[in-house]
Amino acid sequence: MMDNKKATVLTVDDTVTNIEVVKGVLADDYLVQAALNGPVALKIIAKHKPDLILLDVMMPDMDGYEVCRQLKANDETKDIPVIFLTAKSQEEDETKGLALGAVDYITKPISPPILKERVKNHLLLKASRDMLARQNEVLEERVQERTQQLVDLQDVAMVAMGALAESRDPETGNHIRRTQHYVKALAIELAKTDEHKDYLQPDVITALFKSAPLHDIGKVGVEDSILLKPGKLTDEEFEEMKKHTTYGRDAIEAAEGSLGIADNFLLFAKEIAYSHQEKWDGSGYPEGLAGEDIPVSARIMAVADVYDALISARVYKPAFSHEKAVSIILEGKGSHFDPLMVDCFEKITDKFQQIAKQYSDGDEVQ
Repeated sequence: MMDNKKATVLTVDDTVTNIEVVKGVLADDYLVQAALNGPVALKIIAKHKPDLILLDVMMPDMDGYEVCRQLKANDETKDIPVIFLTAKSQEEDETKGLALGAVDYITKPISPPILKERVKNHLLLKASRDMLARQNEVLEERVQERTQQLVDLQDVAMVAMGALAESRDPETGNHIRRTQHYVKALAIELAKTDEHKDYLQPDVITALFKSAPLHDIGKVGVEDSILLKPGKLTDEEFEEMKKHTTYGRDAIEAAEGSLGIADNFLLFAKEIAYSHQEKWDGSGYPEGLAGEDIPVSARIMAVADVYDALISARVYKPAFSHEKAVSIILEGKGSHFDPLMVDCFEKITDKFQQIAKQYSDGDEVQ
């Protein structure tokens, strides 16, 4: 049949004469195997699965119904078509056989033409089902591949959008990549605490990682004369600089409106862009939020953002050492930063340093 290879039919009957009759009918078209009882049939099937089974009902020790029941209960054999071939001709017998999962029920004495046609038809149906299953598997693989491509594209888009904002400040370099990985590392550590273990599930941490590159997207709205000023900003200029948090939030809200959805990573991106300059003691901006009123995502980003700013050279300051940066963040515990965030940061400062080295611009002091 398929692939120019004969299909295998296993006939199970405790009477040799009946087996010979079946072989005489089917041997020209199929490879016919035989078993004289249920246990032997199950052993044969376990070693070499046939393409179709012809099964007698009345056999000693194990009747055909039990053989069929065991076949259908096994994931390895449940899809093999079973045709009952039996002298039991009552309606309830046929109903029972079909209810057990048989595809057909033929009563003896058999009609050779009918047996041949039914075997052929059920083998064709099985081949069609197998082909459809393979197509579904291929389709599922392609869907997964395409989904992953879209996820990768989304990640690249987020980083590219963040880089657009950072590109206006040539000193930031790999700041986006570093802060993205700091956020993930700190979130993973926070997820071990009683306070955050229920909230910081893997999908939330992934969304935080994806959204982190947009934390300074609002800088695109700040004038170059302020954003690129090498000296200290005036009070008026600083007030304008602070608006980048609002610009960022509004830009992401506009993106949400265009998409018509509120995806997790955009929700976190809004929180981070708008609130990562808030401070635990309420002295930050834009709203002067304090304590747990500041979103968790923004509290995490605050630690990541400040650490990276400290270890990076700027026109207004040299790059601080890793040790100095850690010391400053520890000093900010309870004032600038959430105390629990700082405690978790202190446990993984080596990871922050590793990330900084991996995505180094070459001017960070390690």
